[in-house]
Amino acid sequence: MGNSEKFTRIEKSWIMYDWANSVYATIMMAAIYPIYFVGFVNRQGALGDSWWGIGASLSMLILAILAPIAGAMADYRGYKKRLFILFLILGLVFTLFSALVNFWPLMLLGYILSRIGFSGSCLIYDSFLTDVTTHERMDKVSGFGYAFGYIGGSTIPFLLSIGLLQAAPAIGISGDWAVKLSLIITVLWWGLFSIPFIKNVKQIHSIEKPATGMLRGTFLAIGATAKKIISHKQVFFFILAYFFYIDGVGTVISMSTAYGETLGLGQISMILALLVTQIVAFPCSIGFSRLSKRFGSLRMLLFAVCLYLVICIIGFIMGFGLEQRLFGVETATILFWILAVLVGTVQGGIQATSRSYFAKIVPPENSGEFFGFFDIFGKFATIMGPAFYSFIRTFTGSSAYAILSIALLFVVALIIFGFGKRYMQET
Repeated sequence: MGNSEKFTRIEKSWIMYDWANSVYATIMMAAIYPIYFVGFVNRQGALGDSWWGIGASLSMLILAILAPIAGAMADYRGYKKRLFILFLILGLVFTLFSALVNFWPLMLLGYILSRIGFSGSCLIYDSFLTDVTTHERMDKVSGFGYAFGYIGGSTIPFLLSIGLLQAAPAIGISGDWAVKLSLIITVLWWGLFSIPFIKNVKQIHSIEKPATGMLRGTFLAIGATAKKIISHKQVFFFILAYFFYIDGVGTVISMSTAYGETLGLGQISMILALLVTQIVAFPCSIGFSRLSKRFGSLRMLLFAVCLYLVICIIGFIMGFGLEQRLFGVETATILFWILAVLVGTVQGGIQATSRSYFAKIVPPENSGEFFGFFDIFGKFATIMGPAFYSFIRTFTGSSAYAILSIALLFVVALIIFGFGKRYMQET
């Protein structure tokens, strides 16, 4: 199959799950719900952004423990789809739960469990990339997945939710209920557009379930995969660098609006800025995959890491300027919009290219196991970033220094890329 040919039905169905799940990433993780949660908790006399960071870290800690087990089990014939559906149901049920409770510890619990479901389904979904397309088309398919996620799940239901928030007084509902309805929209959109994936995508590459017992065989497989990763220098150095830079990416995604809310930026302005991020990310994700083919995946990843380093520095300037009263909210809001555009140019590209690059350097029949470790590195990273943010925020009392600390993660990733350059090849 040539790289220029049209997408197959299976490729389209796989891409559609990015369209489906991105609504959760936008409304529940990045924009509407974190702003609502932080404001709600602050009104109760607690540090809303700190508790949000703790919730993000705890959910990723749990998934990081589950990821290699789920990944190894997914490689057994017939298990990959079952695990995907299990995580999907968990995410849908507890997103709905979050919409129905008004006690903030339960709201946080709903977020934690729904994010485990969301991230677990994405783990299995990513590992299906080796089943749905060819080696030559992985950058293209992965890039279009993120692109359509941004223009679909991250835009259409997002606009509906913004409309609800704006029209709430006129239609006789509270702002709280507008947020709850946004979460219900999230559940419906996510569930409905997951159907093509469930119906059409099949597991092609697999291994047989061990005769000695699946649980024992799973742990033996995890140990064997860990040894393979250590001995395979290309995989080892990439996944180690990925650990640090995806930590920074995830922290920027999950803490951006909580950071802005703490600084006192306008909620609607922040939400609209994030909408711009999604719109910019659509063409940039597609363009990033094409540039990866022309210049190489590693060069594009290095470019994205460097740009995220710049993003963290601008974020620090924004917060420090407000805290020291060097400028007002208007200037900070302009900087937030600049950040939104910059993030949009690389957010989808860095994630899509990381996913496709990793898929191309691992054995397809063990994709679940390897993506389990890929995911565990990503999830342990997203424990560290929000927890680090929360610690620095609490210790210094400054959100600006908390966001600056995230820049160190990108610096470490660049150093690892430098050390591993001799082993890491373009694909």
